[in-house]
Amino acid sequence: MSMFPVYPVFDVEPISAEGAWVMDANGQRYLDFYGGHAVISIGHRHPHYVKRIKDQMDRISFYSNSVPIAIQHELDKKLGQMCCYHDFQLFLCNSGAEAIENAFKVASSVNGRSKILTFNKAFHGRTSLAVAATDNPKLVFPVNEGAEIIRCELGNHEEVAEHLATKEVCCVIIEGIQGVGGIVESSDEFLRFLRDECTNTGTQLILDEVQSGFGRTGYFFAHQYSGIRPDVITMAKGMGNGFPVGGILIAPEIEAFPGMLGTTYGGNHLACAASLAVLEVLESENLMQHAQEMGAYLIERLSTHTAIKEIRGKGLMIGLEFSEPVAEMRKKLLYEQFIFTGSSSNPNTIRLLPPLNITQAQIDYFLDGLKQVIQHQGQLHPSQDFAPLFANLNAYVNWD
Repeated sequence: MSMFPVYPVFDVEPISAEGAWVMDANGQRYLDFYGGHAVISIGHRHPHYVKRIKDQMDRISFYSNSVPIAIQHELDKKLGQMCCYHDFQLFLCNSGAEAIENAFKVASSVNGRSKILTFNKAFHGRTSLAVAATDNPKLVFPVNEGAEIIRCELGNHEEVAEHLATKEVCCVIIEGIQGVGGIVESSDEFLRFLRDECTNTGTQLILDEVQSGFGRTGYFFAHQYSGIRPDVITMAKGMGNGFPVGGILIAPEIEAFPGMLGTTYGGNHLACAASLAVLEVLESENLMQHAQEMGAYLIERLSTHTAIKEIRGKGLMIGLEFSEPVAEMRKKLLYEQFIFTGSSSNPNTIRLLPPLNITQAQIDYFLDGLKQVIQHQGQLHPSQDFAPLFANLNAYVNWD
């Protein structure tokens, strides 16, 4: 048997990790400034995280949702406290895409509608309705094409209002900050506009916080900068720090019935232990404040690089846009400076998503590596040898 070859990969295999560092079989250490697509929130092998999971394994690792699972309630209480959605309801699943699928189902249960309004450059996953709502035609196959998707320009009030006025749209889904799209922010004013228009037309508002949630932007959720309250919020990635877990927060007025949603593994004991460990470390180490401070420091230092066309993002969710494709730059950062970074659907943009407990010294290490690459390249022209490879990587690897 062989693996189904859907992942173009770099020729680096980490075999151990600690904090913001990963190490390959040859003993070479790499700075992880990407966190495996924003998954590593509190650092690799954080001692509290490891202990929490090991202790849980010594008791029980799994039973289905056909029995009471006390650690789920420990998690919903802690999560409500940390994210300030005390009155919302929690449904646990296993991934971001699964969270999105369930969010659509919940939204449709409220108003009986089927149309989904999403935005250009959006990414919401690769499954069923999630991939239909994602702005990448290459990932959509005939089985997904039946979804009723409306795609609007981010920030276009008139276009959105026209569609919602029909009162035929089930939900609007928007990322707290577009991740795969190149770290693209919506204005606070636009998010408040969406909240008002959805309320006035009976449309559900879904905030996709899969990549931008769990403290990454300096607030628990990126949309909290705008002061709005969505109807449904999706979570995953940093929620488990590498353990497969996802979830949705559901407004208190939305009613459930037995069997409405379900998953075999969602909310299992180990997943809950992992998520609790993340929340406990976020709190005890004040990592949301730390993300704000380190993000501000990083952006301030990056602003001195004249080669960077634009810096976008909040906290430790940052995009660097250059005037030309960055594939060669990312290759040099990885193979010469030993730093992992991320790409995006915008070929000119690098994504930076380091662990939230990244240190100033580690940021300086990244900045020095970036400076070396920029100086040595002079102009950012991809080499003929690597350009085709990295064009393919831009099409696939970063879409997560």
